Amino acid sequence: MAHKSFRPEGDGKADMTLKGISLDRLKDRMGLLQSFDQFRRDVDAAGLMEGMDAFNQQAFGILTSSRLAEALDHTREPRRTIEMYGKGDTGIRGDAAPRILEQFLVARRLVEAGVRVVTVAFSFWDWHGNNYGNARSDMPMFDQGVSALIRDLHDRGLDRDVAVCAWGEFGRTPKINKDGGRDHWPRVSCALLSGGGMKHGQVIGATDRLGGEASERPVHFMEVLATLYNHVGIDTDTATLPDLTGRPHYITDGHKPIRELI
Repeated sequence: MAHKSFRPEGDGKADMTLKGISLDRLKDRMGLLQSFDQFRRDVDAAGLMEGMDAFNQQAFGILTSSRLAEALDHTREPRRTIEMYGKGDTGIRGDAAPRILEQFLVARRLVEAGVRVVTVAFSFWDWHGNNYGNARSDMPMFDQGVSALIRDLHDRGLDRDVAVCAWGEFGRTPKINKDGGRDHWPRVSCALLSGGGMKHGQVIGATDRLGGEASERPVHFMEVLATLYNHVGIDTDTATLPDLTGRPHYITDGHKPIRELI
């Protein structure tokens, strides 16, 4: 619960600043909230209330500091930097995210403000039709945003501290369907990793000529997660998470970080 994502968008941005409430009154409200939560602690075996406490502390920290609100305001950046990232498109296709290039710049600003993990959802990639038309529209924009982020992190000396991972949840069929698109394909996918002090300039793994099956050095998606966990100091050999019955499970099912990168 303490590590669930927070989405600073839409009307929620207005809730990040105090409006007509003093810090003393906010402190009184914190005390009242704690008293409401207290009665649930004796029956909480899953750590939910402890997680909520941490989440509440973060929320009150946002209200009593302007760091997050300022980090979300990318217009504070020099014009040259804003132009490097480019301007996106707020229109939404399908059930996915808009193509907002400014989000990549906001991600860098959030990292500098102390945020540990930032997720940027960009565009609509479920191309069951018009594969080539969608690719010609989306790929150049995505390339600009990711390239600008990586270049910006290097220029600011953040490339060893900040790891960047760009990927989706599955691949696409190696053959084009009757609608000129590609369908869901769990056998092969790809990921781009940058920064984090990793060894770059290499392609790890290969597929057959159709891109349908792994032919060399198949990389499990848990290896990617293990690599990212390793970067933030989590030992995947010992770290566990409990299931709903309290039984511990290793977070990457025994998979190790990608050896070629670390």
